Amino acid sequence: MSGTLELAQRLIARPSVTPEDAGCQCLLQERLAQRGFRAEALRFGQVDNLWTRRGNDGPLFVFAGHTDVVPAGPTSSWRFPPFEPTVHEGQLYGRGAADMKGSVAAFVTAVERFTRDCPGHRGSIALLITSDEEGPAVDGTRRVVDWLQAQDIQIDWCLVGEPSSEAVVADTVKIGRRGSLNARITVHGVQGHVAYPHKARNPVHQFAPALQELTSAEWDAGNASFPPTTFQVSNINAGTGATNVIPGEVELLCNFRFSTETTPEALQHIVQDVLDRHGLDASVEWTLSAMPFLTESGTLVDATCAAVREVTGQDTVLSTGGGTSDGRFIAPTGAQVLELGPLNATIHQVDERVGVSDLETLSAIYEAILRRLLG
Repeated sequence: MSGTLELAQRLIARPSVTPEDAGCQCLLQERLAQRGFRAEALRFGQVDNLWTRRGNDGPLFVFAGHTDVVPAGPTSSWRFPPFEPTVHEGQLYGRGAADMKGSVAAFVTAVERFTRDCPGHRGSIALLITSDEEGPAVDGTRRVVDWLQAQDIQIDWCLVGEPSSEAVVADTVKIGRRGSLNARITVHGVQGHVAYPHKARNPVHQFAPALQELTSAEWDAGNASFPPTTFQVSNINAGTGATNVIPGEVELLCNFRFSTETTPEALQHIVQDVLDRHGLDASVEWTLSAMPFLTESGTLVDATCAAVREVTGQDTVLSTGGGTSDGRFIAPTGAQVLELGPLNATIHQVDERVGVSDLETLSAIYEAILRRLLG
């Protein structure tokens, strides 16, 4: 059994559903202490975070990841118990195998080999591990970044182990992410009997033309690095459950995934303008989850592309697609940030799994990146 597979199995066996870490970080800390890493266990609220570093000088390279996982759901739906890691036909099954305990295991084994072969490497290596990525993401990486800045610690390069690959491992590297803006739109009407509509005001009927305008709008055309901004309705709710009652209000939850061609303020202004033009009695609550970020071609991107080519013999695609990640908290500090991890085909699904050989490929790529940057 390979070292990466063995460590991934030990991590998966710990049921670390957000915000629980279930001992994963202690396991990582013990392994890395043998390679000269000094650890800081940072607990904020109910969240365990680990910052462990080897070296004192710059440049500072950081592997960032998380030990928490989403709930497994009914275990009877799984082919194998979700917290009993099982290898079957070349695949490692278990909750967190792809998102992202496999990547975390590959971080560690890559670092172990690199520091063994290059004990006097330049700069520093660190791991930033949280148990709050799949949850509110309030007391995890966000708080650790605040702590680092208070300590005047500047990250130069950061690789996040999120599952970025599409068809084969390392075929895609995320060099940025779109922003995420959420809205709760409540349109107020007057409740009444469906047989007497003239005595009521149906907010669903009133809102329908405005919603049509919002869903058909072209917000921007995107650019060379980002796809166009999108608007999606995630939930709509109205009424009492009775068929003979006109609802008094309708509530809509929606999300913008936005490019660098627009701003949260601009999107808010457009939505408010649509509501006003349609004469709606509406209130809107806005929540900004993430601003877009982009790592331009440079030292980290070049080293990663070269490492992928060296290990796999293939070129990788640079992308900003997909959802948000904890890279959104690290990029604003000035760090170069990218994401590279296993296939994302089964993440958050029943029978989540990762290829055993893919774990070794990832570990080899991570090591090759370290050699290029710090060797």
